[in-house]
Amino acid sequence: MTSRIKYFVVSSSTCLTLLLLTGIVIGNASPQDDTYKHISVFSEVVGYIEKQYVEEPDMKSVTLGALDGMLEAIDPFASYLNADQYRDYLKNKDVKRPDVGLILSKRYGMVVVVDAMPGSPAAKAGFSTGDMIESIKGVATRDMPLAYANMLLQGDAASDVELSVVRARHPEPQTVKLTRANFSLPPVDSKMLANDVGYINVSSLSAAHLKEVTDAVKQLQKNGAKKLIVDVRYCGIGTPEDGIAFANLFMKSGRITYLKGQRVAQQNFDADPAKDITDLPVAVLTNRGTADGAEIAASALLGNKRAQLIGERTYGDAALRKALTMDDGSAIILSVAKYYSADGKAIQDNGVTPGTLVAEAEAAVTYDENGEPVPDAQPQQPQPKKLEDDPVVKKALEVLG
Repeated sequence: MTSRIKYFVVSSSTCLTLLLLTGIVIGNASPQDDTYKHISVFSEVVGYIEKQYVEEPDMKSVTLGALDGMLEAIDPFASYLNADQYRDYLKNKDVKRPDVGLILSKRYGMVVVVDAMPGSPAAKAGFSTGDMIESIKGVATRDMPLAYANMLLQGDAASDVELSVVRARHPEPQTVKLTRANFSLPPVDSKMLANDVGYINVSSLSAAHLKEVTDAVKQLQKNGAKKLIVDVRYCGIGTPEDGIAFANLFMKSGRITYLKGQRVAQQNFDADPAKDITDLPVAVLTNRGTADGAEIAASALLGNKRAQLIGERTYGDAALRKALTMDDGSAIILSVAKYYSADGKAIQDNGVTPGTLVAEAEAAVTYDENGEPVPDAQPQQPQPKKLEDDPVVKKALEVLG
């Protein structure tokens, strides 16, 4: 099928999917009747494509494009896996394999970077939030299941995988070769800044990192810190449970978050005063690479007026996902419940917007004679000569007073 046909099919199926979803809300028919009505419209359009379009289409691609468009319309982290792909997924999902360190979602039918794990091959090659992956190992990512894209990036240590990437700051597609590796996430970093302000940089969340945060806060207070800056920019690694525990380190009381879905009863997560470790004033730094557990924590601290948020809106990724199997052995991986802020907003849908918005400094990118990014010249996040010269840190120091 030509790219023109493919574009037409994907666009049409996405529009029809949106019609199907919104049709349940508007109109006078019951939700079930309205759903079946729009399914019949969809079937009719597919019939016209099959019989009337200028070229004979590949109906398997039409179906897959429709499924992909439908899932992406409601959930950018959803995947449809055929039976073979799902078997591979089950075989590898709990196995720790060498990887390139990319956290992915879907946007506009393409695979998009949420974050590049600190210290990973992808981070060293300059991958950043918003980069679009056009192909992996020569396979186009349009209509590619997200879970399958993740599987393609894994493999044997020291093996290479070739990606075509479109970067916002360099829109021409580039071919980048990454070498898979086992890598460790960096520890929590902390230091004292001027005016008795303690600074803590958290680039990922886990039980070990939460212990490091606790130790860092205690040490900074011992060193005379009167206020804290907690930096979770580009922190896209960490489960919702890690985010809840992280928020509780700075909260004596209040609703951290709650989980709710169509078939999942509401579950509230409230702060445990026994787990609070400090009552110092706090500023939290976020950006478009802050995701999942870190944005649950940011939402809780903002919503409970425990911290001031400074920086950029977070990515929007906080949900409980589940694999739902089909009769033919295929499956969809779908968000079955979402985490909500204390004021009732779905974090995955809205992200978390700071009260003080400050744009990130753009990284200076150097390219070689072939137009390829020079890895060492592309840090994952721009690093000023002095931390106090970082515009977001500077604003946080002003806000804390």
